[in-house]
Amino acid sequence: MIPDIERSVSPTLGSLQPSMTLGITAKAKAMKAEGKDITSMSAGEPDFDTPEHIKQAAADSLKAGETKYTPVAGRPELREAIAEKLKSENKIDYSADNVVVSPGAKYSVFSVITVLCKEGDEVILPKPYWLSYEQMVRAAGATPVFVEAYMEDEYCLTRQNLEKAVTDRTKLLVLNTPGNPSGNMYTRDLLEQIADVVVRNDFMVLADEIYEKLVYDQDHEHVSIASLNNDIAARTITVNGFSKSYSMTGWRLGYSAAPQWLAKHITALQSHSTSNPTTFAQPGALAALQGSQEPVEEMRRTFAERRELVYSLLNEIKGINVFKPRGAFYIFPDISEFGLDSMTFADRVLEEAQVAVIPGKPFGMDTHIRLSYACEEDTIRRTCERLKEFCNKL
Repeated sequence: MIPDIERSVSPTLGSLQPSMTLGITAKAKAMKAEGKDITSMSAGEPDFDTPEHIKQAAADSLKAGETKYTPVAGRPELREAIAEKLKSENKIDYSADNVVVSPGAKYSVFSVITVLCKEGDEVILPKPYWLSYEQMVRAAGATPVFVEAYMEDEYCLTRQNLEKAVTDRTKLLVLNTPGNPSGNMYTRDLLEQIADVVVRNDFMVLADEIYEKLVYDQDHEHVSIASLNNDIAARTITVNGFSKSYSMTGWRLGYSAAPQWLAKHITALQSHSTSNPTTFAQPGALAALQGSQEPVEEMRRTFAERRELVYSLLNEIKGINVFKPRGAFYIFPDISEFGLDSMTFADRVLEEAQVAVIPGKPFGMDTHIRLSYACEEDTIRRTCERLKEFCNKL
């Protein structure tokens, strides 16, 4: 008999569902360990090594004995460097007091939502959305409000659809640009329209900009919504980190930049949950910001070439409709013409064609699948060839 206490998990945190993206990746790895020739375009991390000067800075810190606690919000010199980066690159006027360094941008997002939102609050999530947003909102006890975004709008939230979703309970809008899973990007004009709605209705924006340096079209530069004017800046939390742009996923270093009144609460939460980010990883982040940016540009150029390749190959597959991503390293094909939901499609293509893709259901679109082109060109070609053969049989 199961003790009653084992059934009494928290209705918020205790009811969270495991990440489906990690589940598919684990199944593909298990099949590969069995000797099966699996091609995978499921991973959400760059396939590049962390640049050498970044690794050396962390190694030097460790050798110097920098293994004790730092301030909860991060080392002062790192926070100052982040504030300077935000001023010079993003045109956001923040000081170090606005910045909280965390063990990963994911934790930064979680902290912001947890601190801001409570039961009865509504959080607007444009679809498709990064799957963890929904779970974080529910963990805070708030209600996610899903708003459709369509391929013809490049999967971006329109002003009209945002206005329809706003109520007197709206607390937060989560805006991810460039976006996971679709690779969408918001233009300055569209951000200005969204900012006007936000300011007039007086709610907050969480701007997740983790893929900001991975953009591919000259006519679509990355724009931070907090840079538009003082009114929207006062209502925006910008989240970023080092995992994607600098290929530092395992380092677990991210940050939020927020109005000081909110940054204090985020710091307080972190003080009781994780304490400071890893001490000797922080000099690596400082080196990432202040050192050569050529490794970032080299990776961006490579992803741009892969984007062209995967887009052209997917366009050759009858029944698949696909938007050409503007940023990040994902592509989000519409597979609805095959009459299969995304979970069934992903499971069957893994079993029958030995191809690992991520179903669109956890991103809010059960008619799509996500592929990551953070992999070698050969993997892209083999995956798309197998995918084409599988779709032809359907």
